[in-house]
Amino acid sequence: METETTFNIGILAKATGTKVETIRWYERVGLLSAPDRTSGNYRAYGAAHLGRLSFIRRARDLGFSLDQIRTLLDVAGQQDLPCEAVDAIAREHLEEVDRKIADLQALRRELDSLIGQCRHGRVAECRIIEALAPSKT
Repeated sequence: METETTFNIGILAKATGTKVETIRWYERVGLLSAPDRTSGNYRAYGAAHLGRLSFIRRARDLGFSLDQIRTLLDVAGQQDLPCEAVDAIAREHLEEVDRKIADLQALRRELDSLIGQCRHGRVAECRIIEALAPSKT
């Protein structure tokens, strides 16, 4: 009988670019199942943990929320289901991304305007500092 390759938490962390504490937290909140333990009581992660954590990391890198990731993981485990639920989550996330892009574009315009007003004088006359300071009422 062949034994599955196992990883300690440090190796799993390095392989996925995830901090050890984040892995433990994912276990506590139920995104990652608790692994078996070695005779020395160390966590022994398997290939399934590596795959699931890689999925979680990629989804987080793309900005999906933990609730969205939890749903995506649940659906991913049910291969025969239609993918409408996945599409809906992706569409919802795309709308969020579009809103953030619009906000960032507005921020860019504002910063560009402030920089454009710079007279290269003294800080006491700086339009950027003036715009960031609380208004005097």
